[in-house]
Amino acid sequence: MNGDFVVTPWEVSGEVDYDKLVVRFGTSYITPDLISKIPGGKENLFLRRRLFYSHRDLDWLLGLNGKGHPFYLYTGRGPSSGTHLGHMIPWIFTRQLQEAFGVKLYFQMTDDEKFLFKDKLSLEDTASATADNMLDFIALGFNPAMTRIIVDTRDINHLYRTALKVAKKITFSTARAVFGFSNSTNIGSIFFTSVQSVPAFIESDLEGRNVPCLIPCGIDQDPHFRVTRDVAPMLGYFKPALIHGKMLPGLSGGKMSSTGNAAIYTTDDDKTVKKKVMNAFTGGRATVEEQRRLGANPDICPVYHHFEFMFEPDDGKLKKIETDCRSGALLCGDCKQNLLSKVIKFMSEHRIKREKAKETVGNYAFNPDKVI
Repeated sequence: MNGDFVVTPWEVSGEVDYDKLVVRFGTSYITPDLISKIPGGKENLFLRRRLFYSHRDLDWLLGLNGKGHPFYLYTGRGPSSGTHLGHMIPWIFTRQLQEAFGVKLYFQMTDDEKFLFKDKLSLEDTASATADNMLDFIALGFNPAMTRIIVDTRDINHLYRTALKVAKKITFSTARAVFGFSNSTNIGSIFFTSVQSVPAFIESDLEGRNVPCLIPCGIDQDPHFRVTRDVAPMLGYFKPALIHGKMLPGLSGGKMSSTGNAAIYTTDDDKTVKKKVMNAFTGGRATVEEQRRLGANPDICPVYHHFEFMFEPDDGKLKKIETDCRSGALLCGDCKQNLLSKVIKFMSEHRIKREKAKETVGNYAFNPDKVI
């Protein structure tokens, strides 16, 4: 993507302007009217703070649902490393939607994608990451009676037939235009988007009738599903609806990447978490005196954004953090200490749930013979 920032399914760089993305991608804003049609929508942290802010056909899907036509959810993870907090944002929001509507969820683990797109990863590496990431997903409290995890390399026999039908409708020129593929791109990467499309149609295949699908995801994943949506009518499926989220900034600034100290992983111990939080980039001034006098800038501060996305659900308290930051009443060191205590508490609780998840992994396995 040309311009002052880049957003693709594989790269996010620069200072992302989310309003510009709506124009560039041709999506629509989530309006207060749409939020009112989501049970608990007005109280939902991600919606009221516009952290999930953009959509494709959400109005159509909610309209059908209001007339008694249920839908299902689909989201996923490309397992190439451990899980960090940024990965968990769309999962938490997806769980909230599942609970609000009481609907099924298919969670796709695209281990094939990571093997194909990352030269240094072996299939053994992606298998290990898949098993590890599953624990973090399950630990967030998804209903095993309504949730199935699809692992591409494990479950490909249930995906391949539909993937072939999708692939036959996608030309190389389309894939190249959307994803920037070149003559040196391996052919597996070119085929992959066909596999990623399948869960958007899988409930329709299982039910033998068209079932609407809603995909919550980071807006960087939108290009994959633009292709899916283009192909859907050619194959007789509904176009999947999408709801797009913003990306949690990394502690070093920019997107929370999987390298360096930008990301807090669920497997980090308390000492590592403390080091990452206390060394984080901020919107503060060079000296305490200058910050007391001029204030700081929470707009560019990942510490503030961690409160906004996850760690301060009270809007009044979040507003006070922002106001005190701008006025200079709150110093960055104190703000980091506040965040650290909340992150440590979250991580401690999550570790316990993650350990318990090892006992229930099998309850989430995809088996089309057992309809959920």
